[in-house]
Amino acid sequence: MKYIIVGTAGHVDHGKTALIEAMTGFSGDSLEEEKRRGITIDLSFSHLQNDDINVAFIDVPGHEKLLKNMIAGAFGFDASLVVVDANEGLKPQTIEHLEILNLLHVKNIIIALTKSDLATDEILTTRESEIREYIKTLQNLEIFDLLKVSIYDQDSIQKLKESLFSLPLLEKESNGLFRYYIDRSFSLSGVGQVVTGTVLDGSIAVGDKIFAPELNQEFKIKNLQVHDHDVPNALSSQRTAINLQGTLKSPLKRGTLLCKKGFIKGFNNVDAWVEGIASHKIKHNTSVNLFIGTKQVEAKILLLEGVEPIERGFATLCFKQKLFLVHNEPFILSTSGRTIGGGRILNPINDPLKKRVKLELLSALRDDDFDRAFSILSSTHKRGFGLISSNQRFGLSHDEAIAVADRLDDVFVDEQGLVIYPTLIKTELKQIIKNIYAKNQYALLSPASLSLKIKWASVSLLQDILTTLCDEGLLKLENGIYKNAEIKIDDINKLIEDKIFETLEKSDITPDAPYNIYDALDIDKKIGDNALKNLTKARKVVRLAHNLFVTSQVLSKIVAKMRDIMLKEGYIDISSFKKHFNISRKYLVAYLDYLDEFDDINKQDNRRSLI
Repeated sequence: MKYIIVGTAGHVDHGKTALIEAMTGFSGDSLEEEKRRGITIDLSFSHLQNDDINVAFIDVPGHEKLLKNMIAGAFGFDASLVVVDANEGLKPQTIEHLEILNLLHVKNIIIALTKSDLATDEILTTRESEIREYIKTLQNLEIFDLLKVSIYDQDSIQKLKESLFSLPLLEKESNGLFRYYIDRSFSLSGVGQVVTGTVLDGSIAVGDKIFAPELNQEFKIKNLQVHDHDVPNALSSQRTAINLQGTLKSPLKRGTLLCKKGFIKGFNNVDAWVEGIASHKIKHNTSVNLFIGTKQVEAKILLLEGVEPIERGFATLCFKQKLFLVHNEPFILSTSGRTIGGGRILNPINDPLKKRVKLELLSALRDDDFDRAFSILSSTHKRGFGLISSNQRFGLSHDEAIAVADRLDDVFVDEQGLVIYPTLIKTELKQIIKNIYAKNQYALLSPASLSLKIKWASVSLLQDILTTLCDEGLLKLENGIYKNAEIKIDDINKLIEDKIFETLEKSDITPDAPYNIYDALDIDKKIGDNALKNLTKARKVVRLAHNLFVTSQVLSKIVAKMRDIMLKEGYIDISSFKKHFNISRKYLVAYLDYLDEFDDINKQDNRRSLI
């Protein structure tokens, strides 16, 4: 089964809801207020189905004051059914809806000339000509079909159904990243929390966990329904009800985004392509209402190419709250209840870039020239440009992002760590490593241990540099450890043990944690841990706590002094111990706990005394 979301649009009273009821038998005006007022005040849903295709309708309001609900529905459209009263023709709200559909790139439009039984042939011909000429002015729309229909003429209704089933199934760009904006949320007795919306991308299944990033809360999916049928999973372009399991921290409202955890970050500023509609121009530093998905928020527009009003161009959108957006996501802008324009999110991640560089990047992103975008970002991020967020930032899977990176010149691509480095950084990194070995000729490091010292460099990049230094004869690889090629070491393990023991002796009763010792000695963690195990096994060193090792000689000295305190003062506790040794609490506690190993020590509460 293939699924298409078709949105109905048009002026109030031009017959959208009646037309859907004639095709599906379902009246979208289900809410009491809708029935009372006789207009659709919220999104209503129904569908048609044959053996191969399910056509789901989103019937949206036509009334001018209810424009925001129309916009909310339009974001899920694959195509649109635009109704035009044959006698009245294109009205202001019809035109506004078409302009919105154009901004959202809803390509295929079926025009239904409703109430055609009440119009003359001459009027019908005139209306068809007017509509076709107007649609030509909207570059992102195409008339797929134009039909004369009447709810009292079943032949015309059947032809409309056949046209809907023959709509082309457009290949949607997808990176598999599940996204879903809630349009309705309610609680059912015995069921729990239920939300409805359209799966914009990716898929979900019963038992999956999904995340509401604005609430920082994760939910488990108890059940899924598509058109009132329980289903094991839901796919892109399906109208889906989700039964969520989890205690709500805050109410789930219309506009709340649901996605998979860890893939989408939120930002207060994003960069976008904006354009006005009709005679509206986009003004600098103005506040507008931004509609994206089913969300409505206030935004400030900062033009990036000057302060004069523009018909179209690049801008930064600023929000009072963090929004979790993705590349190429469409939006609509309105003010005072009127649509003034819209656009596409280009860079949903706030980058601290100079304006000249930012404009170059946005130009590349607008044209989906990812090779150029990656090149710009890798050259400006000297310490590495991460691809972990490629789904959100470019609409690319990790594999697709790596494929783009592999086409670039003068970069090092860490495919496992998902990072791109400009090749020039190798020179800097090479010198840093040389300096380490020059300062400490007995340094014994691995790529993993170096990455702890040089946190911006990935293990793969460091491995590449270390291999180069070996090829140049500066380093030598032995048992996974890189040492100075000019220094002869007969027994690396014995050398490390001696150096660690010497460091512990010097630190006396307040030794550093092992990882700090390894860092100071420029030795690999694995080889350092093995050396400490050997020293402990040989009883030259005693482990007092998880990251606390002390030499046996120092331990014996401190224990003798603790016994002396107990003998003279009758007991020892943290307070009395600290009077004699002004060291941190972690050492005091560790040494006091060690006393419990002896049979002649009595512990009562936090005091120790001699038996």
